[in-house]
Amino acid sequence: MDRVLTTKDLIGLGVGTVIGSGIFILPGHEAATNAGPAVSVAFLIAAIFSGICGMAFAEFSSAMPVAGSAYSYGSVIYGEVIGWVLGWSLILEYFLAVSAIATGFSAYFNNLLGQMGWSLPTALQAGPGQGGVINLMAVIIILISAVILFAGVSQSKKIENAGVVLKVAIIALFIIGGAFFIKGHNYVDFYPKQFQTGFLGLGGITAATASIIFSFLGFDTIAAHAAEVKNPTKTMSRGILGTVAISAVLYTLFAIVLTGIVNYKKLGVDDPAAFALQAVKQTQFSVVITIGALIGMFTAVLALIFASSRLAYSFGRDGLLPKGLGKVNGKHRLPQNAIILAVAVEAFIAGLVPLSTLASLINIGTLTAFFFISLGVIFLRRRKDLAHKGFKMPLYPMLPALAAILSLVLILRLPLETLKLYGIWVVIGLVWYFSYGIRHSSLNQK
Repeated sequence: MDRVLTTKDLIGLGVGTVIGSGIFILPGHEAATNAGPAVSVAFLIAAIFSGICGMAFAEFSSAMPVAGSAYSYGSVIYGEVIGWVLGWSLILEYFLAVSAIATGFSAYFNNLLGQMGWSLPTALQAGPGQGGVINLMAVIIILISAVILFAGVSQSKKIENAGVVLKVAIIALFIIGGAFFIKGHNYVDFYPKQFQTGFLGLGGITAATASIIFSFLGFDTIAAHAAEVKNPTKTMSRGILGTVAISAVLYTLFAIVLTGIVNYKKLGVDDPAAFALQAVKQTQFSVVITIGALIGMFTAVLALIFASSRLAYSFGRDGLLPKGLGKVNGKHRLPQNAIILAVAVEAFIAGLVPLSTLASLINIGTLTAFFFISLGVIFLRRRKDLAHKGFKMPLYPMLPALAAILSLVLILRLPLETLKLYGIWVVIGLVWYFSYGIRHSSLNQK
């Protein structure tokens, strides 16, 4: 592949993914159900945790600048079976995240049409599980993103970067403009007593943090682009850590302003920012925020299809999935077969499966990758066969171990149903590996 991506491009891809549906949906839901105004603290904790794990990904991507993210790193450090499980978890994470965000895009788009007095037929607003036939806009936004990606990395990164700048500007507008409508009494009972459960009363905040990890999905996808990055030993770490820093500031300030405008008990809606502005009679401003949400979700879909197709390419390259997925072809030197597969699966899921079903499984795939990669830094440092002159995680080995432990704690805070479904997914992956992957694996053939 062509190495054309710079630090600015990586931050654009990262922020484009991270600042997606999470910032426009999760702050309201988590404030209403788990943390109250202290949801801003949960976002800050999630940001710090993601930053620590981001350092682990930055170290690996500097030492091994290849496509595949946690799958490739895990295969080298733990062996191919664990690498495959990590990759299989990332498939769950990336593919479902594209579909979930596309479904969120559709909900906001239909809401915007409603504000203008138009609407799509009910059959085209949702899949069969929600009384419709197909979620048409969710499918369309994925197909539009695919067309852009087939135009080549150079073209798609320009669109991504422009969308990210516009999206961040609109979020900054909400933070600055919304600050004038903050009412101090909305912060009273900052961390409500009904949420103070578990160890030291932190049950609500840790539950919110575990759910909010979905919001920071994106910085780890940067590692999937390592084969297309200029000077990866320096650029990868700057892209990952820059993404986490920008996202942390925006998320925390957004949550503070949101819970200051409206009492947290009223924020259990899918469009909390627009709802808050409508509550203070700023209807026109709420339309601007809705447009910002649409741009945000579009850039997230674009960046995640980019990452998920590179993951599928890595599997094909190594023989764990059909080798046709590992081909790079066309005038833009793209993994075209992998892009087609990713888009087909993601569009199918987005069109037919409800958002709630998708979102419940995304976090555990992310946290599993965080656990193994953070712990893997300890093993990476001991490898003498890998040239490692780039970024290195500070406070070794304490910080990598801490990140791994926190990942495990957050996994255990997820709902039991999610853990069961993830267990089924892993079993399916292992059956595939031992029935197909192990016989076609390039590594085993060597």
